[in-house]
Amino acid sequence: MTRISSTLRWRLAVGLLLLPLAGCEWLGIDDPAKLAAAKEAEGKAVGSACRHAQRAIEDCYTLNPKAQKAAVFAGWKEMDEYMRENKLEGIAPVVPRPGTAKPAEEEAAVDAKPAEKGADKSADKSTKSDKPADKAADKAGGKASH
Repeated sequence: MTRISSTLRWRLAVGLLLLPLAGCEWLGIDDPAKLAAAKEAEGKAVGSACRHAQRAIEDCYTLNPKAQKAAVFAGWKEMDEYMRENKLEGIAPVVPRPGTAKPAEEEAAVDAKPAEKGADKSADKSTKSDKPADKAADKAGGKASH
């Protein structure tokens, strides 16, 4: 009989103990196939949600830059087919389209400026004076009224 050395015996024991853990997820090692499947499923979900919200596919890509474009398109296309087959209407998106979104305060300020300018010009024409002191008083009065 051959005699097995103690180091070889130790290595064999450790190897046999670690063998069942090779396929185990307890070690925190992620399976690449599962990660790819999860990313694809997430992309399809994003695409179908965009289609249901009546978003263009380009808007979908812009709003979700980390999603896989192929999966987003596949989800968008599947939802489009589903909605057409079942004659479903989409819902209006809550989030504004990228690039066209302006805060409400800015919109109000932009809308109010042309009206103020038109009113100021007509008021300036009727009460305009060439004295610098009067101009400074008009400016100070204009700021106080805002």
